[in-house]
Amino acid sequence: MTYFGVLATFIVPPLLALAILVPRDLWRRLRGDPARVNWLPYLAILVHVGLALIYTTPWDNYLVASGVWWYDPALVTGHTIGYVPIEEYTFFVVQTLLTGLWTLTLVRRYPEGASLKLRPGVRRIALGVVGAIWLASTVMLLSGWMPGRYLSLILSWALIPILLQLAYGADILLARGRLLLAAVGLPTLYLWLVDFLAIGWGTWTIDPAQTTGIKLGVLPIEEMIFFLMTNLLIGFGMTLLLSPASQARLRELAHQWRAWQLQRRKPRIPA
Repeated sequence: MTYFGVLATFIVPPLLALAILVPRDLWRRLRGDPARVNWLPYLAILVHVGLALIYTTPWDNYLVASGVWWYDPALVTGHTIGYVPIEEYTFFVVQTLLTGLWTLTLVRRYPEGASLKLRPGVRRIALGVVGAIWLASTVMLLSGWMPGRYLSLILSWALIPILLQLAYGADILLARGRLLLAAVGLPTLYLWLVDFLAIGWGTWTIDPAQTTGIKLGVLPIEEMIFFLMTNLLIGFGMTLLLSPASQARLRELAHQWRAWQLQRRKPRIPA
């Protein structure tokens, strides 16, 4: 099956369903309902789409240029940006929209309680654990061990923004753990299935020499981790942007920043 065929068959239908069902406030507004639209969720999704394109493009181009994965030229249109076919960029966008809209659905269905139980110290623990994983993956990448190359490229790349998210709101994310399990878990399982089928059809191929050889059928564990990491980035980001506790924390940080700036500007009285 062609790359666009995979997207049209497996990604577009659920994405269209979510795009129709989720933004009901927008559709009501278009029909003349004067009710105010909350634009933040849609802006959050668009921000994630932009970040996905900006952050993933150079990394994915490096993967193709170095032969970590490749595509069948007969199954793509032939239009590329750099080394990567246009279909791959389309995948960046539609995956982000799919997981973003699904997360928004769950956030609306299960709103955050007024008294979210936040555990002190969670951010430090999360940073320590995930930071150690990032360091180990980066050491493995720099060691030049070929079977671990794709895995280390994924972790060294994906865990940097995840560390930033955890530093800001790991306690909030833990408190919303059940929501995140569904927000991240279901799209990840579904994309594993799509990836399994596409690899089996030869739409794209992962270099066996640059993977550990651990597979679920034809699906390398590296691909499973890739979709888990990217959906975590989207799920974490959407949850933090839409969380009242996170927004309150941001306002407090902004207040502290302004107070610090005012303190710096005060004239110093000589002793």
